[in-house]
Amino acid sequence: MYRFLLTPRWWGINVFLVLAIPFCIFMGSWQLGRFEDRVDTHKEAEQQSRSAGKGKAAPLAQLLPVDQETSGRRTTATGTWDRQLLVPDRTLDDRTGYYVLGLLRTDGPGDGKGTVLPVVRGWLPGEADAGKAPALPEGEVTVTGALQASESAGSNGVSDRAGLPKGQLAVISAASLVNLVPYDVEDAWVTSEKAGDGMRPVPPKVAQGSGLDLKAFQNLGYTGEWFIFAGFVLFMWFRLFRREVEFARDAELGLFPADSDPGPDGNKPGPDGNEDGDTDIDAAETTPAPTTRP
Repeated sequence: MYRFLLTPRWWGINVFLVLAIPFCIFMGSWQLGRFEDRVDTHKEAEQQSRSAGKGKAAPLAQLLPVDQETSGRRTTATGTWDRQLLVPDRTLDDRTGYYVLGLLRTDGPGDGKGTVLPVVRGWLPGEADAGKAPALPEGEVTVTGALQASESAGSNGVSDRAGLPKGQLAVISAASLVNLVPYDVEDAWVTSEKAGDGMRPVPPKVAQGSGLDLKAFQNLGYTGEWFIFAGFVLFMWFRLFRREVEFARDAELGLFPADSDPGPDGNKPGPDGNEDGDTDIDAAETTPAPTTRP
């Protein structure tokens, strides 16, 4: 009854089954692992967010380039202030205001490096107004705060506004500052932990790409799809196998020759050559008899 399993057609079906199911299980497990990695990264980011701005401050050079591990770490940098910009439309405690951003020259005198570090000195409520922002101190200063990665439009609610007045900046990044200053700009920024002159310190943000975003749930959805496809392949194999067994059983009962091929719809021809065992109907029986007119 099961000799049909040795036919070339069923050899191909069985080889496909043996290869497809392990492949689907492997891909589903891989996607599940990706989701679990993102969950672990999210937990680490939450822990890092709680400890951001805490601990011993490290020199800026030891933490660059900034990444998910160094983002939020306390750092210290020494230099002189070059100029000050305002970053409008920034929210703190559900209130709209603006950041006061100072550019700190971290190169020593006469070394020719010409490098600046963006430092958020603090936050003020209301519309961005250069007249209300405290002036930059003169002389050499040492800034201590949390290291942050450069912003990008659309991240953490950042909007890349165009047409801002002179002296204002929409996104804190080296790309947005490179055309405003004649120096190299560090691809990072620091939010100062001490903000005087009526400003409020800006809390550090969680590193981008460390949360349970849409991509994480896409991995979870792909996991389900691969496992469902593995089950579908197995279901179709059993369905074809059961149909072939029924054909073999019918052949043993003499309902149709065992060596006959299925019809276009998968049914075996009956003893009279018609599919599904239908009998021929004489065309004469279905053709109306001719009528004669008087």
